[in-house]
Amino acid sequence: MKRLLLCLGLLALLGGCKKKQEAHTIGLSLDVGGRGDQSFNDGALRGLEQMAAGLRYTARGYEPLPDAEYAASLPPDLRGQSFPHLKMPPPLVLSGKAQEDYEPNLQLLVDQGVELVVAVGFMMEPAVRAVSARNPDARFLLIDSPVLEPSGKPTTVPNVRAVVFKENEGSMLAGALAGELTKTNKIGFVGGMQLPLIKKFEAGFRAGVRQVNRKADVLIAYTGTFDDEKKGVEVGQDMYGRACDIVFHAAGLDGLGVIKAAQQAGKLVIGVDSDQAHVAPKNVLTSMVKHVDIAVYLAVKDVLDGKFSGGDVVLGLREGGVGLAPIGAGLASPEAVADVEKLRAAIVAGKVAVPATIEELAKFTPADPSSLGLTHAVATR
Repeated sequence: MKRLLLCLGLLALLGGCKKKQEAHTIGLSLDVGGRGDQSFNDGALRGLEQMAAGLRYTARGYEPLPDAEYAASLPPDLRGQSFPHLKMPPPLVLSGKAQEDYEPNLQLLVDQGVELVVAVGFMMEPAVRAVSARNPDARFLLIDSPVLEPSGKPTTVPNVRAVVFKENEGSMLAGALAGELTKTNKIGFVGGMQLPLIKKFEAGFRAGVRQVNRKADVLIAYTGTFDDEKKGVEVGQDMYGRACDIVFHAAGLDGLGVIKAAQQAGKLVIGVDSDQAHVAPKNVLTSMVKHVDIAVYLAVKDVLDGKFSGGDVVLGLREGGVGLAPIGAGLASPEAVADVEKLRAAIVAGKVAVPATIEELAKFTPADPSSLGLTHAVATR
């Protein structure tokens, strides 16, 4: 640990501290949301620490994760699937406090001799592009963005696996559920920064509401950050104060504030990225889960098996990369739940094209609900 802290302090002056790590050491760099967001970052950590390494992180450092605790830590839709622990030492995990931290953190992990550098978050794309070019023999996993050329055009790099998700597909299911359950016909969406990735959540969610309930209005707000829980509380309170009875957030740590606002108002909220039901069991209707954990686990396994390759990986409903967490007990009607499952099947079958941008949303025409078998949706239009 002292060696690692020394590297952090002297990296800029010395150009990085070279160190040979124990075989199969994996490094991971978090974005500004950091550890403890109970969402995106914690999903990546779960894939590396709990699933791959079989460890739990404590104030004392890493400790072995008991089997029963491991089984309970897996998201409900992954329980029963086989994710055996991999033979690897404790990972190296760094957290950036600002965007300028990303490139030094990634380079430090390379200099520490890790066998895979995991970059968590689309905001790390410029840093991954730069560090991977300087270190062609190092291997990288970039979560939530393709590698981009300076012009912004997506490209592929041999030593970078870039994993992106069809967040719009999972968000459409969340929107359909909210559209069928709302009693006020006022539904909210709270995003973090106004970026194309978060707009995918918004577009899919609004399309889902529109598919089942054209009477409902969707109120939109952005906090402007991903690491300000208090801001999330403020925006959430405003949403519920404007008669929204269900709010979907895609706002990182800010989203925990939205969940607190739901508790205060006695209303429903839809979580994001990880199953957030444990945060407020009586208020979290469901969560639009994004299996960053699986993406990290499979990349680590490929590295240890000597099968890692670069290129793009896209995960949607069909691939099990996105979906809804179990719906809270007593929070939804069986008819609404059945309709959401029928809509999921229609999306997987290609019968419904889910908009991924606000421009595509403007052109989106809902399918005839009866053609999809959506029985409850007809009554709410």
